[in-house]
Amino acid sequence: MGSVETYVKLAERPNTSRSYAFAVQHFEVEGRGLLPATSEAIAAYLAQYAESLSINTLRARLAGLSRWHRDHGFVDPTKSPLVSRVLKGIRSAHNTPGKQARPIEFELLEQVSNWLKTELDLSAPSDPDYVRNARDRAMLLMGFWRGFRSDELTRLRFEHVSIEEGVGMNCFLPFSKGDRDSVGRTFFCPALSKLCPVEAFQQWQRAIGLTTGPVFRRIDQWGHISDRGMAASSVVPWLRTLFHAAGVPDAGTYSSHSLRRGFANWAKSSGWDLKELMSYVGWRDFNSALRYLELSNESVSVRFERGLASSPASDKAGLTPIQSQSRAKRSRSDSSPPSKSNVVALHKRPSE
Repeated sequence: MGSVETYVKLAERPNTSRSYAFAVQHFEVEGRGLLPATSEAIAAYLAQYAESLSINTLRARLAGLSRWHRDHGFVDPTKSPLVSRVLKGIRSAHNTPGKQARPIEFELLEQVSNWLKTELDLSAPSDPDYVRNARDRAMLLMGFWRGFRSDELTRLRFEHVSIEEGVGMNCFLPFSKGDRDSVGRTFFCPALSKLCPVEAFQQWQRAIGLTTGPVFRRIDQWGHISDRGMAASSVVPWLRTLFHAAGVPDAGTYSSHSLRRGFANWAKSSGWDLKELMSYVGWRDFNSALRYLELSNESVSVRFERGLASSPASDKAGLTPIQSQSRAKRSRSDSSPPSKSNVVALHKRPSE
């Protein structure tokens, strides 16, 4: 039977705990702050790192410091009006556009997947490169078509995956970022006619010969497969290394979110309704979804030109029908003979 402390630790995500611990360490060591802290000390800390840290990083630091004070029974200084005003001022002075991952386009996904498939066909199952290529192809296609985050992708377990031939696969995750209450969620991934994630997963499972434990595991240079799953932080270097090996230009510009953004943009261009996309990926609010969608300048230009083409036709003088009618009315009024009152007015002297 577990202890209270054990379950308290399990209630919090490991990444969150690490983030909070780093925030406290940074405040004490780099910022030379003392805990418990005053609101003035927190405000001074924010001002000290206003130019070197992003607003999101500063918010993460405040979250960690806030948690430390609450856990130790102290008044939370991060919630004071002074800290709020300083943070607002920093946001006004140093606000910059947020960096977004470069989306993986469908053509690129197809290029890398086909390259991996060719490498698999040319090697034997006993070859160390075979298992690595099988894992990489399964990770790539499942990460794209399911829109998984890096932590979701690396948390998959064989015993939580069920496959219905010709239909797709169900992947159960006991908890995820959007699952605040840890009730668990099942993600469906369809079987496809090309670039099929189900087929790639089955090929990887046959290569590894396992039915339990982490799905995606570390593989060393000799092809030895670890019992432990890959870390979420390793997905970015994994993806960039894979793209570099496949000959993708600027491989270093892609990140783990490139898979998620790539699928979101593919779905949008394929006519998916935003509600359908949100439900499939797991977004709870429109702002989260819109951050992943990308509207290219070319798409904007096409919309403008389509609108211009459907606008009312212009006459020879470059005027719309409404403008032409207005000019015609003015012309008729100018050419009509003056009224009797106007004639009298014209003969009056200015002094009168």
